[in-house]
Amino acid sequence: MKAAVLNRVVSVRDHPQPLSFVELPQPEPAEKQILIRVSVCGVCHTELDEIEGRTPPATYPFILGHQIVGVVEKCGLHAVKFAKGQRVGIGWIGWACGQCAFCLSGQENLCPDFQATGRDLPGGYAQFVTVAEDFAFPIPPLFSDETAAPLLCAGAIGWRSLRLSNLKNGNPLGLTGFGASAHLVLQLARHLYPDSNVYVFARSGRERDFALSLGACWTGTTDDRSPQKLSAIIDTTPAWQPVVKALENLAPGGRLVINAIRKEEGDKDHLLGLNYAMHLWREKEIKSVANVARRDIEDFLEIAARIPLIPDVEIYSFADANRALTDMKQGRIRGAKVLMINDIGRKTV
Repeated sequence: MKAAVLNRVVSVRDHPQPLSFVELPQPEPAEKQILIRVSVCGVCHTELDEIEGRTPPATYPFILGHQIVGVVEKCGLHAVKFAKGQRVGIGWIGWACGQCAFCLSGQENLCPDFQATGRDLPGGYAQFVTVAEDFAFPIPPLFSDETAAPLLCAGAIGWRSLRLSNLKNGNPLGLTGFGASAHLVLQLARHLYPDSNVYVFARSGRERDFALSLGACWTGTTDDRSPQKLSAIIDTTPAWQPVVKALENLAPGGRLVINAIRKEEGDKDHLLGLNYAMHLWREKEIKSVANVARRDIEDFLEIAARIPLIPDVEIYSFADANRALTDMKQGRIRGAKVLMINDIGRKTV
């Protein structure tokens, strides 16, 4: 099979071709696994975190990618949940132990043995991938392959973030950053909380215009003050500074939810300049989001199909995977980016 692999940690800004295309043996499914012929794979900012070493893969060379849609090619000896030819998806959660206190309480996203697709387990930047059958998801017929892919991560993690925000209908919501996840959260919030105004902070005019077209009541840069204090803010940016600025716009008792696996500054403490009275006093909260559970993906796919919620996507050929990653690094974002792994003539950017 053809695969795009990461061979070492690099800076995408300095090395705009971080992935190498190679031929690898087609994997075989274990007893309770399925083999998937990959149709598409979404491109996520977490791939940049992996490439640049903030959350590196398990080994090198490694296959990234965790927003995977394809069809079942083969079932392992004891895999019974799916039939050959059935369309399925795979998200960031690739495996959890099922036996620890977190898993048993429905918090498998916090499992100490959590394994992520495309970081700990081979991902979807390849023509075939295997996955434990319990960690694959049927795709609702409403969605094309390319619109389904972002729902498996950007959508599911956005859904988890919105739930963790504790937002009530009528309370104002802020979104800091406006990429793949935030553009879905805005539409989801407008459906679930129709009386809540949504305020968007984004660095580019293109992103702000896009947010207004989807129903944001106001947009500004991350340095701007919102017209009113916000009950909840969801941060989807890769940097620390927007976190500090978001806290300035948070109402007393409000909650800031940080939807990011890592921040680009790495382990350096960038919160030393935090002003307690301005940023945290009056019972403001900061809540991080750690991974997703299977329930997040299952619930979000059902909700997205019911609304319906169709992601805005930019499609790239598999051969242009490096360009998609470079575009993301440079902030060229509108909606979600999707790679056509088995190119079948669809128009690409």
